[in-house]
Amino acid sequence: MPKYIHLAGIAFSVIFGFSFMFSKIALDYTTPVGVIAYRFLIAFLFFELLRRLKIIRIRLDHLDLRKLIFVSLLQPVLYFMLETYGLNLVSSGEAGMMIALIPIFVTIMSAVLLKEKARLIQVFFIILSVSGVLYIQISKAGDGLTFELAGFFLLLGAVISAALFNIASRDASKTLKPQQLTYFMMLAGAVSFNAIYLVQLAYEQRMSDYVTNLLHIELIGPILYLGIIASFGGFFLVNVSLKHLPAHVSSIYANLATIVAIVAGVTFLKETLETYHYIGSVMILIGVYGTVRTRRVRKRKHLSPGHI
Repeated sequence: MPKYIHLAGIAFSVIFGFSFMFSKIALDYTTPVGVIAYRFLIAFLFFELLRRLKIIRIRLDHLDLRKLIFVSLLQPVLYFMLETYGLNLVSSGEAGMMIALIPIFVTIMSAVLLKEKARLIQVFFIILSVSGVLYIQISKAGDGLTFELAGFFLLLGAVISAALFNIASRDASKTLKPQQLTYFMMLAGAVSFNAIYLVQLAYEQRMSDYVTNLLHIELIGPILYLGIIASFGGFFLVNVSLKHLPAHVSSIYANLATIVAIVAGVTFLKETLETYHYIGSVMILIGVYGTVRTRRVRKRKHLSPGHI
């Protein structure tokens, strides 16, 4: 398997890691739903521009619409909707703990639905990596854990939808190309979240905010990053990774985003590093490396003369 596939996994984790910082900046100027609406609108318009200029070619005929709709419904529509409203009810630390469970759910679901079973040693490394994320989030939250029930179930729904997306994208990649999946994901996100945001603004009688928000020059940079780099670029790399890697291997790369978010916070937002950041980060790195490395060792064994 080409090394670029693993580079794709590292790349999307770095991209998503920085998206936390840009989201924090954007939220100073608009609502969470507004941030999501703008980012997917920008992502789709950029993708459509590339398509019309024939820089990226996307065949829109003979598509498996059932799979496209299912993938797009799970991610970004259901995931972002459930995560956004769940975050309103729980702390960021609690949300981080829940989202960290995605690789565990992916490992279980891929074994059941795709018959892609992780080796026992891989399960150990996956749990180690997830534990690193949980350790950082629990330490950061301190005594602020409340686990409000409605918020818990909303975030649990987000975790399940994200895990199912990994399964659905992996399955859809057998007949669809990553650019086709990503294009329809951006379209679904743009239509769904802009509709929700416009209804919200109309209800609150502040429709003009849809345009005036964008007059804040400080908002433009974060929205362009979240739209073009994170949504368009990040999800394209996720779909590329899922086309070539088992879902449980691809999903574990996402845990690296926690380390990237910590580095970005320290470098650009002047946040401080604590001991638990170092311990948790080492756990994440060992877990991710072990998950990927043990798969590559197993693959080489299957390809060796003694296993043919």
